[in-house]
Amino acid sequence: MFEKVIEFSAHKDYFALEEDYPIPVKLNIPEWYKKLEHTIFKKTVKGCMPFLDTLTSGYLLKMPQDFNIRHNVDNKNEKGEDFKDSFQTYGLNDQSILLRAKEINLNSGIDVHGIQQLNGSSLVEKNKNLPFYKILNPWKIKTPKGYSSLFVSPLNNSDDRFSIIPGIVDTDTFINEVNFPIVINGDKYPVLETTIKKGTPYVQVIPFKRDNWKMTLKQRDKEDIQNSRLFYGLKLLNIYKEKYWNKKSWK
Repeated sequence: MFEKVIEFSAHKDYFALEEDYPIPVKLNIPEWYKKLEHTIFKKTVKGCMPFLDTLTSGYLLKMPQDFNIRHNVDNKNEKGEDFKDSFQTYGLNDQSILLRAKEINLNSGIDVHGIQQLNGSSLVEKNKNLPFYKILNPWKIKTPKGYSSLFVSPLNNSDDRFSIIPGIVDTDTFINEVNFPIVINGDKYPVLETTIKKGTPYVQVIPFKRDNWKMTLKQRDKEDIQNSRLFYGLKLLNIYKEKYWNKKSWK
């Protein structure tokens, strides 16, 4: 069977760092999931193929640098002025750069979006009304003609400190790297001082074929509903896996 190819390319200096290579998401299945048991007497999400598909579909990008975060923390700059957040990065040469909302080094691996770009969104409040930092991804991503890519935080396996703002890019025609604005999880961490380590999984890339769709609405008949009830009434352990599920391949 012909396999579609998704290409990740980067500058030669970064490409030399093999530990930072994108990988199939299936190589990052969480340990808690691996330890689960699924039996006829003890059913768990381990037997849910839709859940497994979220853990194994697509490819994984890793954080390109260490990012030291002081988010919503009272700080003062060298002028004695107050500011509420900062990002410190450690790049390929181990040189640390203090980044603030008004002092951004675009070559350091991070940029910012002002909150006005998302006015009215609940993400603004979640991010504590502070600028949205954007990770500058070093990988250019190329898909075959007619294929786009969905970018999300790792599904059912994301870092609880932050998430990317999801997006879809036509990676068959887009010629640049795709960068990723992030939202700090202010619901759990109103104030956050932490380091997101280099190599931390932070983006799941799911390529898909673009198609045109049209929605229709249909009333279900009694027989259809009864068949559904029969399906859920069966006590078979892996009925969805054995009867309906299609195995996918991600290499």
